Amino acid sequence: MIELLTTAEMAEADRLTIAAGTPGIELMENAGRAVADAAGNVSQGKRVAVVAGPGNNGGDGFVAARHLAERGFAVRVSLVGEAARLKGDARLAYERWGGPTEMAEPTVPIGCDVVIDALFGAGLDRAVEGLPRRMIEAMNACDAPVVAVDLPSGVNGTSGAVMGLAVKARRSVTFFRRKTGHLLLPGRLHCGTVDVADIGIPASVLEAIKPTTFLNRPSLWGGAFPLPRPEGHKYSRGHAVVVSGGLATTGAGRLAARGALRAGAGLVTIASPRDALAVNAAASLAVMVRRVDGAAGLADFLADKRRNAVVLGPGGGVDKAMQEEVLVALASSAAVVLDADALTSFADDAAPLAVALDEHRGGGVVLTPHHGEFARLFRSIDENPELRSKLEKARRAADANSAVVLLKGADTVVAAPDGRATVADNAPPYLVTAGAGDVLSGMIAGLMAQGMPAYEAASAAVWLHGEAAAEFGPGLISEDLAEALPAVYRRLFAELRAPTH
Repeated sequence: MIELLTTAEMAEADRLTIAAGTPGIELMENAGRAVADAAGNVSQGKRVAVVAGPGNNGGDGFVAARHLAERGFAVRVSLVGEAARLKGDARLAYERWGGPTEMAEPTVPIGCDVVIDALFGAGLDRAVEGLPRRMIEAMNACDAPVVAVDLPSGVNGTSGAVMGLAVKARRSVTFFRRKTGHLLLPGRLHCGTVDVADIGIPASVLEAIKPTTFLNRPSLWGGAFPLPRPEGHKYSRGHAVVVSGGLATTGAGRLAARGALRAGAGLVTIASPRDALAVNAAASLAVMVRRVDGAAGLADFLADKRRNAVVLGPGGGVDKAMQEEVLVALASSAAVVLDADALTSFADDAAPLAVALDEHRGGGVVLTPHHGEFARLFRSIDENPELRSKLEKARRAADANSAVVLLKGADTVVAAPDGRATVADNAPPYLVTAGAGDVLSGMIAGLMAQGMPAYEAASAAVWLHGEAAAEFGPGLISEDLAEALPAVYRRLFAELRAPTH
């Protein structure tokens, strides 16, 4: 279940299911039962507090309350709003609950063992104020674990934004598919463990909805992954080029080159300026080193079409010379990865880069900014108040620049110009270390050198990057990432080669 839905797409999934003959109350009954199951598992005792809102989220809470009461739990329900104003399925669920319902006060009962947050649903799109805000504060102040219905109240289900204040849940129970807000920060930090419950919505509704955002997993891009073949040889696995910076900044290029080699490129060459040639050569074994000076030298070097992927930016310097090298690379037939200094060099005038990206006819382009680089290069997009999440911003930048945009973070987004996007959730916190991004750029180039399309290669590299960091564990430094890849590859290859029946 790798599809990630917006709140509008989830509403459409509900509508299509109900239109096909499944009563809405049946979906609500199934949802509330799943919440009750989760609350029962989390609770260390028999006292449950349910904080219910006036909409369908509150209806799910009433169903959960009824099921828990039938199982012998002592349940107290607090309603934020007036019972007389409940409508539709939520009204029916309230009537079926039939137990005492208190008007909500800005406290949660002292001594409860678990709290069910059924206040707001995923579609919250306004700042939380008044009594609802005070109820969220009370739930957060409570010692008991909180189980959230769908998403923690206060989190926007599409953008992951916190609308002023949000519940900090131990567990969230969502329905049919995760929402993008479960993955995007800061919302993800509020969700705790996320359970996806089957409530009776058929997977066939996805054919009509056509979601374009996905959890980054091998099942999405595995079909395009370049598995080694018995008849293969190093020349059939591509030749990646990493453009090195000057003498003082060669480490970044060497990290990228090692990443490309471990990712499976048959050949990797560091294109080194004269002053750094000796250092690059002395520090490299399987990676080749060649003298390549400036844009003219790079143009000649990439004229050999066997050199089919190139990385620019790591340790390359922010200057006119870097701009010229980037434009030369984009004019070649090679797949191109632009990172770090290759992006920042165009911060004052991105127009030449945009033109070159639009005219690129090679093997695809991937831009890999972190948020600071993105803000400098795509200022108008980053400051656009209508674009409320990094997912929306990455999509807009990809579309505007005819390139795949990989916007880094704990929730790294990879967006393609055609609107497809992945969101990652497997990056451990110790991946935040100097040089990790350089390794990632090299891995992307290594996969593209083997013929993997840009969007799939970038998504795969992000997942592999996170898995390699988790494989190594605490104490990770960037040099460790490439060395942890073989163990990750063994598991991945076994999964991709496994019979599908």
